[in-house]
Amino acid sequence: MKRILAYGDSNTWGFDPAKFERYSEEIRWTGLLQKTLGKDALLLEEGLCGRTTVFDDKSIPGANGYTALPEILKANRPLDIAILMLGTNDCKSVFSASPQEITEGLELCLSKITEVVNPKNTLLISPIYLSEAALGYGYDDRSLVVSRELKQRCKELADKYGTAFLAASDIALASGVDGQHLTREGHYALYEAVMKVIGSMV
Repeated sequence: MKRILAYGDSNTWGFDPAKFERYSEEIRWTGLLQKTLGKDALLLEEGLCGRTTVFDDKSIPGANGYTALPEILKANRPLDIAILMLGTNDCKSVFSASPQEITEGLELCLSKITEVVNPKNTLLISPIYLSEAALGYGYDDRSLVVSRELKQRCKELADKYGTAFLAASDIALASGVDGQHLTREGHYALYEAVMKVIGSMV
C-alpha cells in the first residue's frame, strides 16, 4: 500500500464557502482520490485552513506551512508519494508578498518534502486564481494579480526539482461566493487531473 501525503490549505482540507463547513469525502478531491485508489493507497489529508508557505498569521496559530512540515512528515512516515498545494493565503494583503517571495516559500516546503519523498513521486500544484469575489476576505486587487503569476513560477520550480506539476487554475475556478475556494465541480476536476498524474506512481 502506497502512503500519499496531501499537504495544503483549505482547498486541501475541503472548505465549502457556501455552507462554511467541510465538504464530505464524497466531494473533496482527496476523498475522491482515496475512493478510486482503494486498497492500493492511503491518502493522508494534511490540509489546514489559512495555511501559508512560510508566513506567520497571528490569527491562525500553526498556519506557517514550513514550520509545521517537519513534524507532519515525521508523523506520517513512511511516505511514498507527496502532493503540495500552497500559495493562496500568501496572497493576502497583510503579507504584501511578491510572487517571488511566495515561490521562495514554496521552494522551502518542496525541498523539505523531497528530502523524504522521491521528487519523481512528488506533485506540485499551483493554486487556483483568486477572483474579485475574494476582495474583502483579506485580499486586495494586488492579491489577484499576484495569484495569476504563481502558475509559471511553480512550473519552473517543479522543473528545477524534477517533480510533477499541475496548475489548478487550468482546471478549476474559484467559487463566486468568496473568490478563493474550490466549488464541488472544482474538487471533481482537480481529482481527475491529480489522478491522471499520480496513477503511474501508485
